[in-house]
Amino acid sequence: MRWPTIGGSTRSSRWACWDCSRSTWACSTAKRTRKVRQALTWSVVWISLALLFCWGFWEYAHWKLPQDPRLIAAGITAAQAAALADRVGLEFLTGFVIEKSLSVDNIFVFVVVFTFFGIPPKYQHRVLFFGIIGALVFRVIFIALGSVLLQWQWVIWFFGAFLILTDLKIIFSPGKPLDPERNPLIRLLRRLIPVTPRLEAERFFIRPGGVLHATPLLVSLVFIEITDIVFAVDSVPAIFAITSEPLIVFTSNVFAILGLRALFFLLAGAMHRFRFLKYGLGLVLVFVGLKMAWLNDAFGGKFPIVWSLGIIGAILATTVTASLLLSRTTPAGPAPAQP
Repeated sequence: MRWPTIGGSTRSSRWACWDCSRSTWACSTAKRTRKVRQALTWSVVWISLALLFCWGFWEYAHWKLPQDPRLIAAGITAAQAAALADRVGLEFLTGFVIEKSLSVDNIFVFVVVFTFFGIPPKYQHRVLFFGIIGALVFRVIFIALGSVLLQWQWVIWFFGAFLILTDLKIIFSPGKPLDPERNPLIRLLRRLIPVTPRLEAERFFIRPGGVLHATPLLVSLVFIEITDIVFAVDSVPAIFAITSEPLIVFTSNVFAILGLRALFFLLAGAMHRFRFLKYGLGLVLVFVGLKMAWLNDAFGGKFPIVWSLGIIGAILATTVTASLLLSRTTPAGPAPAQP
């Protein structure tokens, strides 16, 4: 099946917008600017909420841990409990930075999927809303499994080696274009239920002639959920390399995912500029793989969390800065369609 691009305008005027007196170009530019500002505002809101939670979590740990009877019975002093509370706060912050940076991979996929299936911006919100809900459900499942499996040391070594090998392959192998049409689960979906050749407003299903049909909107949602599961195979073990506390793993994932929709509408039109970010994310995952397989044991059980945060921040800052500087001096290919 060939997926047609849905779009275009039914207005007869080529030069003027019916909603205002400006030209269609000026009107569309104003709309894009407004959407980018809204996305920036919501991105700041979600990041601020994550930092506020981090501060509250840190304060709670400083209040709770010094009077925890289990720690007192173990002979932990008040100073040691305060240091443990500081570590808890830094573990959440480091985990959030890792998950937020890895979520950029999702944005690349969103751009490709929406372009491939011809999903116009006014329906992208709906797909992302349900996609984020599905991502939260699957992350809960992965985190629950991880908290059980990672109790065995050999599983930790396995996931550490898995992260290193898969991400070295990503770094050194040439990038291949994403083709949703070749995905086996998408093919299975189309065999199980007929798919309409065009969008039906914002509906996922329709019943023409009493027969249930899926729309390309549902197919794009299914593909987004599939890719998030694939990304979770990397991201969930990555944060378990930082902390073994399921609460920190879950909350850092939640705050990273909740701001994903706003981050998409903020960065979708500029993803072509981050040409080195793939290598930065790969290096981050190689580092956390080393933490799981070797560095934690080499440092007596826990690699210093402050060092982890500094290394990860330096890698991301370097690759993003290099990408932005090079994009100013080197002409880039055509940018993706602006949401």
